[in-house]
Amino acid sequence: MSINNSKTEVKRLFIGAGCNRIVNNVSWGASDLVSFGAQNAVVIFCPKSAQILTTLPGHKAVVNCTHWLPSNKFVFKAKQLERHYLLSGDADGVIILWELSLADNKWRHVLQLPKSHKKGVTCITGFMVSQTDAIFATSSSDGTVCVWDVVFPTSSGCECKLSCLETLVVGSRPMVTLSLGQLPGNTGLVALAMGGLDNKIYLYCGERTGKFVRACELKGHADWIRSLDFSLPILSGEADSVLLVSSSQDKGIRIWKLTLQGSLANTEGTYKRGGIGLASYIEGPVFVAGPFSYQISLESLLIGHEDWVYSVQWQPPSLAAEEEIGFYQPQSILSASMDKTMMIWQPERKTGIWMNVVTVGELSHCALGFYGGHWSPDARSILAHGYGGSFHMWKNIGVSSDNWQPQKVPSGHFAAVTDIAWARCGEYLLSVSHDQTTRIFAPWHNRDPQSDGDSWNEIARPQVHGHDINCAAIIQGKGNHRFISGAEEKVARVFEAPLSFLKTLHYAISEQSSFPEDVQADVQVLGANMSALGLSQKPIYVNATHEIQENLGNDGLDTLESVPDAVPVALTEPPIEDQLAWHTLWPESHKLYGHGNELFSLCCDHEGKLVASSCKAQSATVAEIWLWQVGSWKAVGRLQSHSLTVTQMEFSHDDTLLLAVSRDRQFSIFKINRAGNDEIDYKLVARQEAHKRIIWACSWNPFGHEFATGSRDKTVKIWGVEKTSSVKPLLTLPQFDSSVTALSWVGLDRQRNDGLLAVGMENGLLQIWSLHVERSGDSIPTPGVATAQIIRLDSFMCHVSAVNRLAWKNPENNENSTNLQLASCGADHCVRLYEVIVH
Repeated sequence: MSINNSKTEVKRLFIGAGCNRIVNNVSWGASDLVSFGAQNAVVIFCPKSAQILTTLPGHKAVVNCTHWLPSNKFVFKAKQLERHYLLSGDADGVIILWELSLADNKWRHVLQLPKSHKKGVTCITGFMVSQTDAIFATSSSDGTVCVWDVVFPTSSGCECKLSCLETLVVGSRPMVTLSLGQLPGNTGLVALAMGGLDNKIYLYCGERTGKFVRACELKGHADWIRSLDFSLPILSGEADSVLLVSSSQDKGIRIWKLTLQGSLANTEGTYKRGGIGLASYIEGPVFVAGPFSYQISLESLLIGHEDWVYSVQWQPPSLAAEEEIGFYQPQSILSASMDKTMMIWQPERKTGIWMNVVTVGELSHCALGFYGGHWSPDARSILAHGYGGSFHMWKNIGVSSDNWQPQKVPSGHFAAVTDIAWARCGEYLLSVSHDQTTRIFAPWHNRDPQSDGDSWNEIARPQVHGHDINCAAIIQGKGNHRFISGAEEKVARVFEAPLSFLKTLHYAISEQSSFPEDVQADVQVLGANMSALGLSQKPIYVNATHEIQENLGNDGLDTLESVPDAVPVALTEPPIEDQLAWHTLWPESHKLYGHGNELFSLCCDHEGKLVASSCKAQSATVAEIWLWQVGSWKAVGRLQSHSLTVTQMEFSHDDTLLLAVSRDRQFSIFKINRAGNDEIDYKLVARQEAHKRIIWACSWNPFGHEFATGSRDKTVKIWGVEKTSSVKPLLTLPQFDSSVTALSWVGLDRQRNDGLLAVGMENGLLQIWSLHVERSGDSIPTPGVATAQIIRLDSFMCHVSAVNRLAWKNPENNENSTNLQLASCGADHCVRLYEVIVH
């Protein structure tokens, strides 16, 4: 997606995001696209390219569930469709219908369903009656289940027709899973199965027009029902039948068979009572729906998982088989469990006994269990989403026999992303988050001449921590790649790149395959190991001999205390989740002690000599800014000025001034003098109350001593530092619609002193302003700034919650450049990258 302006164009390059850790969050559509929720955003990704395509803004609460119409199950009804639809439900009970036009890949917010749920939506399930008609059901933790009918337009000008067929009140124990199916025989009757917290499955039946009646309840599971799925009609020699599969927290999976017994319409009412005798009930419950009677029997009980089974799903029908024999339901079920595995179950040919034929995921240490599993529409791939917000995909690449191999999938943070920083030369982007990880995203150079070019991927996870991480800074200057991060603890930690990362990065971004030997000689650390408590990361040295410890007493069982040894290697393709979680850690080289509270903000000067840090504070002594000398890591200064938390700091581009902004609504400017003998002189030269509310953000002009501040009072102000060190206000931009939470200034033309200022807001929206600074001189008695808003990014390109940080790639190297890159991160778990082309 791109936005054009007469002078500027903005394109979306990359989105990284993790999945909300909620059951029913993911859906794989007949369009072959996957939807999921990332905080309040609905995210769409393409499994073939392993890239996130877009995010859909509209929800004001966490997205709990998504469901495609048609879903992967109904790909046979989607052949001629020009438009596909998606439902998304959130924690406030709001459900939105979206439309995707396949011709131009454009998304549209169609409608918000009339408010029918008072609490969060727990499940959405749909059934395609025809290509243009669907019924779907929604459940909520308020104890209601609604059944809806939607008729899609046949031509582009028309709108969807939506009606609520029925609202069922299911009582104090809410339903968490639903499935819709057609009852056996061409009866036109619809069955709705629901399960929840009372261990029973309830079956409701109704006609297409509405009025659903409770038919029966199925008992057998010993814990909460977690997933239900109706099969499509079964082709077999017996009477018409449909299968219902259920899974539960009792670790078991049950397959129930619904069989049509006969029609009761053409006989007397007395037969209706007497015809269903005791013998029938031995097989299982019998119920009447309309003029037909049906029997339910337990077909099979599948035992194999060792933990809660969160999802079960029938394999979608094969399109190839449909042409020959008409469409049918393959006898194959995918299950996903908190025991870190997904299994495919099929009946044996001779005995008909259901067996586990494929198991994937059992070797992974990182997943901590799967929340759901999904088939691709062609049933050649399976996708799971896990406890760590991660996706795991396997593809069957076997020809004559099954061979399921892991595939690349999108990845990202699964909590608010708090800070981002570009590498010194812009090779990669580093981000930190409240999900307690630090991640590195980089473009992977594609060596295939037929490919679309480089694609961005997560290539390393240097820090996996035990506290939420609030801030980070890349350490500039010569030498190895280093960064410093600060979390919800009083210690700042310094990390240095190991040899395995340097080789991976070299392979990812360069055309040459040989690695420079001088770097190899300098760096003696190959990787890092996680400690059992997950706080410090210990180095693995290049020449270390790998000792195998004899673990007596636990017989090789994987206990909570044992952490697997990392195997750091140079990667030749973008890594998957298992590799990222354990094998790409960086060793921690230093800890910086001094602050009295949790760290909040960090920055490094452009020469790579000094790091400034601040922490959460409610008094002047705690609100000190500490200066640390890079290399020796000694504390060389404690700068006092503010009385509350310093929210952001930045060194001017000549490193002579340090700007700090604070919750106390003031900014401070310190003059930094580097005397000989590595000594630092510092002096507070200006302090001023700049805004009426908290100042969240600041940014220097790369070409001078002008800077911008942004505040909760919805304003951005431009200031100039004069030679006398006094600060003058130069300009206030027109008031914004929301609190300003992030700023970043990039230079375009040093001679003319032109630049761009990116502004990020609490509502997630981004704007870019052009700034032209006029300094005082002979012809201009007073300095000033000429501005123009050049672009408001479309809401589909922006964040859906507060923007936490903006960063232009390498401002120093951008002089007279027309192609710029802007990175942003936000509370919606997303890291975004834009290309800004200035004409």
